[in-house]
Amino acid sequence: MLLVFLPIYIWADEGMWLPCCLSKQTKQVMKDMGLNLTPRQLYNPGGAALSNAVVSFGGFCSGVVVSPDGLVFTNHHCGFDAIRQHSTVKHDYLRNGFVADSLSDELPNPDLFVSFLVRTEDVTERILQALPQDVTEDNRSLIVDSLSTLIADEAVKNDTLLRAVVSSFYAGNEYYLSVYKDYYDVRLVYAPPSSVGKFGGDTDNWVWPRHTGDFSVFRIYADTHNEPAAYSKDNVPYHPDYYAPISLAGYKEGSFCMTMGYPGTTSRYLSSYGVEERMNADNMARIDVRAIKQAIWKDAMEKSDAVRIKYASKYAQSANYWKNSIGMNQSIKKLNIIGKKRRLEHQLTEWIHRKPEERNKYAGILTELEDSYRNRYKNARAMAYFGECFANGPELVTAAWSVLNFDFEAEKSVLEERVRQLLELYANIDLDIDKKVFVAMLKEYAAVVEPESLSETYATIEKKFKGDYQAYVDDLYSHTELDTPRGFERVVKKDSTYVLFEDPAISFVIDMLVKSYELSAAADDDNMKIEKNERLLNEAVREMESDKDFYPDANSTMRFSFGMIGGYSPKDALEYTYYTTIKGIFDKIREYKGDSDFEVIPSVIDLLENRDFGRYAAEDGNMNVCFISDNDITGGNSGSGMFNGNGELIGLAFDGNWEAMSSDIIYEPNLQRCIGVDIRYVLYMIEKYGKSTRLINELKLVE
Repeated sequence: MLLVFLPIYIWADEGMWLPCCLSKQTKQVMKDMGLNLTPRQLYNPGGAALSNAVVSFGGFCSGVVVSPDGLVFTNHHCGFDAIRQHSTVKHDYLRNGFVADSLSDELPNPDLFVSFLVRTEDVTERILQALPQDVTEDNRSLIVDSLSTLIADEAVKNDTLLRAVVSSFYAGNEYYLSVYKDYYDVRLVYAPPSSVGKFGGDTDNWVWPRHTGDFSVFRIYADTHNEPAAYSKDNVPYHPDYYAPISLAGYKEGSFCMTMGYPGTTSRYLSSYGVEERMNADNMARIDVRAIKQAIWKDAMEKSDAVRIKYASKYAQSANYWKNSIGMNQSIKKLNIIGKKRRLEHQLTEWIHRKPEERNKYAGILTELEDSYRNRYKNARAMAYFGECFANGPELVTAAWSVLNFDFEAEKSVLEERVRQLLELYANIDLDIDKKVFVAMLKEYAAVVEPESLSETYATIEKKFKGDYQAYVDDLYSHTELDTPRGFERVVKKDSTYVLFEDPAISFVIDMLVKSYELSAAADDDNMKIEKNERLLNEAVREMESDKDFYPDANSTMRFSFGMIGGYSPKDALEYTYYTTIKGIFDKIREYKGDSDFEVIPSVIDLLENRDFGRYAAEDGNMNVCFISDNDITGGNSGSGMFNGNGELIGLAFDGNWEAMSSDIIYEPNLQRCIGVDIRYVLYMIEKYGKSTRLINELKLVE
């Protein structure tokens, strides 16, 4: 029966906890489960601690520093775009892998940075005290934003190398300041072949059992004072004040396991009505639209290595959360998540009725949430499809939007970086593919939304092109100057013969912006009511269960989770063990013969067949590849270190499991698992495949 109220009753291994703010209850649970470190060894602003070795990698993944010279371990899929950018048909690092034989061979990545957390501070009281008693929701947002900016600016005013952010927690009931130091010179050091780092591809994504060597290696560089600096040949390896030791002892079922990283977003306290909208609007738009776009991309990628390299990263990023959305919707239905939410909300309603002092504050919030979500559903669904079809659709639209919003008044360094990013975008567009995507997106959007959600472009297509989407797209691409960088160059040179706002690509973007604004504005009132009542719902649930130990939803701030290594039973009569070995790689190669997701290059097969595992072998002499624990995980956790009770690295988290894809909404303790790559397999591939003993020698290995 406890499963009905999972958002209230927090299980020992559930939660994404703030390192700064552990309760006595949580500390004791961790100790009882097997953690041998003190709280100050986990998080200690101004001193050495395990959290100092954990980085936000690029703002979208996590990583862990593992050497005194700034080596960072993260996932292969986190480093995938950087690996792709350095790849060519001649030097195909995606297919064959990459190893730098010396510091001078390590490859810079202008778009990458890592962030170290300096400190976290609770600023809730300062912000909430500034809010007038009867403030409207829109004014509340303005005040919170203004005060958050002021607090962040104050925190870094004496140190220009720091960055500060105030983030909302518990749906806006609490606020915390996080101060970071960012390093911008991050170089690629090692990447396994994709047939290791991406083994299983889309087929195995979010699935256990897994056999993916999902890792890559980078190095942080700094100036001669060990401070952040833009890329320079004069920079030197960064020297951290703490780096993670690595265990070669492995793990057993029931072993303590802790992850530390930067999980992106969860919605554990979201109302049942919010879950319904997410299913039927956001997730369905992602499922429907990306399936169409990815099919076009994949067909072209399979016909050309040059296209494959151009589109590999885009395809992987798109497919990742496409499959996630499919699994989430299936899990929400199968596990009756909405029913569980409704029962919780019924319990809350009864509690409110029993508490006269709470009636004025909380009475009606669920009714208003139901009404507001219902009122905005049509526009929310249209906006979701709009975003997937156009904002996240044809790359010509992305390029045109970038040119339209280009800030020519920015500082020189910022200007140069944005020009570089724009040219990089153009370098990776195939116009024939993009036209196919454009036509498909126009058709799909028109097919799924109400007529009033269509922009003026559709009237033009009907009138001028007799409803022929292909004819419209062909005409647009033949007349725009923005299908290549030449249009941007004409703007830069102030070419008087070129009027940017008359370019058909810009006209399309502006038309889309107008319609987007109309759709958004139509839902403004309901948006404000939803924001307010979701916040009150969050507050009410925590008040009702004030004796419980709550954790906030993930919001890209540093968190850790703790749990145990162990298998699970996804359904009757089926039991999954807690680790996989290289035997499963060969089994899948045979089972999926001819499937590109399971193709392994001969040099890797030869290595694995040789079975020279050395000190990286498990106790039984085999090579473990992946393992699972019941740690809490979501997007952004990819690359998080998985640590034993002594704070030694035993793996890198890279995925959740299919049966618990609704975990962003409710944690299911019997089903949810965190999938990690065994650190011994990582080291084996570095030393035996990459023959890079120089990297192994940097590490602190605990035998």
